Amino acid sequence: MVEFAGWTMPVLYSSILEEHHATRQHCTVFDTCHMGEFEVVGPGAARYLDRMLTLSVADLAPGRCRYGYLLREDGGVLDDLTCYAVGPNHFWLVVNAGTRASDFAWLQAHMEPEVELHDRSDDTGKLDVQGPESYRVVRALLGDHMPNLRYFHFCDLQWDGVPIRISRTGYTGEWGYEIYVPAERVAALWERLLECGARPAGLGARDTLRLEMGYPLYGHELSVQRTPVAASRGSFVDLRKAFLGRPAVERDLREGCPEYLVGIRWQSRRAARAGGEVRSEGRRVGTVTSGALAPSLGVGVSMAYVESAWARPGVRLESGSEERTIEGEIVSLPFWRNGTARASTPLA
Repeated sequence: MVEFAGWTMPVLYSSILEEHHATRQHCTVFDTCHMGEFEVVGPGAARYLDRMLTLSVADLAPGRCRYGYLLREDGGVLDDLTCYAVGPNHFWLVVNAGTRASDFAWLQAHMEPEVELHDRSDDTGKLDVQGPESYRVVRALLGDHMPNLRYFHFCDLQWDGVPIRISRTGYTGEWGYEIYVPAERVAALWERLLECGARPAGLGARDTLRLEMGYPLYGHELSVQRTPVAASRGSFVDLRKAFLGRPAVERDLREGCPEYLVGIRWQSRRAARAGGEVRSEGRRVGTVTSGALAPSLGVGVSMAYVESAWARPGVRLESGSEERTIEGEIVSLPFWRNGTARASTPLA
């Protein structure tokens, strides 16, 4: 167990490797109650969120969710988040634990008429059920109420007499669900999911799984020091609308960034870790943001910000000391390409 953003969080239950492979091959459940949930309601809610977020909100149909960014005026990333359209004037934002308070304050400071903002985090529990067998596990939980959800869709229903929200989303690259439940019932839901066949998994496996997918982690790949262009090259940004930070995003798209986020696959099981330098022919050209053994691939992988002239697939790089140098190559993300998240039908 470790402290994280005011929570005591499980790093592992058995081993990171066992939990990682269980997620890729079977089904696991992650305690993600630390995430924040904001409710935005009112006749002006869609207009307000369209101004605050890079993702398009006005055309987000009820029952769908979408990923994007919350930016400062200068384009720096305050957070990455998911927006759920509950109804035409009713939205739900899922934010990171470490930025929950600052996100809420920022949204409050830019409030518009006919909009109400509520922090529902303390009342909401959240569990992530992930893996190719997650459909079978959740079906055992819900029985005849099991929804047929497409990727990045959600619905509200009842479980054991309480309302829950379930979305076909996740942070692992595998078929999975995120389930929101009243906080006082989350322990009961956890126990029931274990009875239905899910295995417990902790933060360690969650990080290796997301790293294999090349998913950014706030505070590592994303921060207020850069616009999202450096990390995603313009993905998850809708330039058809005005939003806070848009001029800086357009500038970086037009003029380019000094550095871009890349994936590096190393030639051994070792990986350059966060903060380590990466070099080309002895010259420092970038800094690692995340790195670890990729259990699904059997080699070390890292994500790093690399000077734009080197930030392309096929470029050879090295890291480490003179005594323990590791060599690798920039590759296209994701590292792991056999995930089931976007499959059209589940593994029953």
